[in-house]
Amino acid sequence: MRTTFMANEGNVERKWYVVDAEGKTLGRLSSEVAAILRGKHKPTYTPHFDTGDHVIIVNAEKIELSGKKLNDKIYYRHTNYVGGLKSRTANEMRTKYPEQMLEIAIKGMLPKGSLGRKMGKKLHVYAGPEHKHEAQQPEVYELRG
Repeated sequence: MRTTFMANEGNVERKWYVVDAEGKTLGRLSSEVAAILRGKHKPTYTPHFDTGDHVIIVNAEKIELSGKKLNDKIYYRHTNYVGGLKSRTANEMRTKYPEQMLEIAIKGMLPKGSLGRKMGKKLHVYAGPEHKHEAQQPEVYELRG
């Protein structure tokens, strides 16, 4: 008799992947990285458990946006004070805060709640080509398409 596989802490192996964002489109990169963080690329995927891998993104400052999004897309945040709505264009985000731009896009594609926050902690984004996770021996991950 077969039983359904249920992942738990004892039988989940986590790998480390490096993704180069240079020349990649923001949305396409984000959706694929979100799937890796969730573990959807593994046959042992379990929806209610974090089976995903760690992802390191380098060259975040060289991410591309299609169309006129560079000037038209606006990122909003609120300071929690009256009249504290702040806004930045995508061009401003890419030049000053490229890591934050990618994190917002990817974490928005993860589940909401404690499981999604746990998955989001496995994301490591760096503006340049250098990262500090050499000790984990990450594999280079080639994106589809």
